Amino acid sequence: MKADTHPDYHFIDVKMTNGDVVTMRSTYGSEGDQLTLEIDPSVHPAWTGGGTRLMDAGGRVSKFKKKYEGLGF
Repeated sequence: MKADTHPDYHFIDVKMTNGDVVTMRSTYGSEGDQLTLEIDPSVHPAWTGGGTRLMDAGGRVSKFKKKYEGLGF
């Protein structure tokens, strides 16, 4: 195996949007650096699955449901 092919994997502090600081291993920066998040995975709907709404743009969803209403959906 070639030497020095992998990046340095070390501990950093990750600051969440609510101010909590979590220590984790990363290749970001150097040992002891702090990474400040703009989008927090502990509260963002993309990761939590909450607050999702189906937007019916131009009645497309309604049109689909009406077209296939007899198929048991």
